Amino acid sequence: MAVLPKQNDLGFFEIRLESIGGLGANLAGKMLAEAGVVGSGFNGVSFSSYGSEKKGSPVKAHIRFCDMETNIRDTSPVERPHIVGVFHENMSKTVNVISGIYEDSVVLVNSSKTTDELKQKMNLSAGTLAVVDATSISLEENNRVNMAMLGGLFRLCTFLDFEHMKGIIRKSLEKKYPQAVEPALRTFQRGYDEVKFQTYSLPEGETMPQPTRWDVPSLGYETQPMGGMIINPGNSVLKDISISRQGMMPHFDDEKCIHCAACDTACPDFCFVWEEQPDKKGRPQMFLQGIDYQYCKGCLKCVVACPTEALASERETDGYGEQHRVPHKFDWAKAN
Repeated sequence: MAVLPKQNDLGFFEIRLESIGGLGANLAGKMLAEAGVVGSGFNGVSFSSYGSEKKGSPVKAHIRFCDMETNIRDTSPVERPHIVGVFHENMSKTVNVISGIYEDSVVLVNSSKTTDELKQKMNLSAGTLAVVDATSISLEENNRVNMAMLGGLFRLCTFLDFEHMKGIIRKSLEKKYPQAVEPALRTFQRGYDEVKFQTYSLPEGETMPQPTRWDVPSLGYETQPMGGMIINPGNSVLKDISISRQGMMPHFDDEKCIHCAACDTACPDFCFVWEEQPDKKGRPQMFLQGIDYQYCKGCLKCVVACPTEALASERETDGYGEQHRVPHKFDWAKAN
């Protein structure tokens, strides 16, 4: 019989998945829980928390396992996870994805970076970093990121039955999407095989950071601005939605552009930057200067709309958005 490698004071082994809408973390959590309950004989529960049900918005999936003799009467968010699965590495820009981890917790990250680079990026004090390039695997196998991440998570959860999980994948897909079964199985297997690990010890004299509640607002009746004014509204131009991209982004070729604005018409997020310049006859016209990637969520509607192939769908590489970003020139309101 399978045995949980560790348990907290309540007898639970806890997993938290940090993701954005569209990457399949909710489904991955359900399948992971099913593998533990049906395949390995544990008690288990899986549930998710998210705001607007929208592609690109933050999502958390929570999974708990325990022995059959332990009752689960808790559906509160997982605040002290033994394993964290980060489906999008850039979430660490806006979300404390490693909040509450133990000194010996394992953090699985979907990334092409090295473990040392990720440790610095996420400000990890101690623990084991596991890295798998789930985005590249899913694009190569024409499948979804969650299958590759599930493979990586099974590599970490040695108490779960790997072969049983393959059966769950097949059962979940073969009726509605039979053509997706084999790509999903290949993606799952590659996620399992291609994980790389690095363990970091806690420096002498240091302690692990205390967990922070993600669902507690930073502004309350004592700390809100005068009059209850919302100083950073959700539609603010200050927002950075680049973490919503799921591996692909538009590349702009100025030489092919005819400045027809078809891309700007299709774009839902005000990404394209224009400037008035004289045309060949000296008449004022608007000319496309480039893309402000701060607002680009990678929907690629502009690529479909472009009639001259001036916009192309390309795999996002680290730093490309920052290096090729053309920032908007807003006329900011200023107080006298």
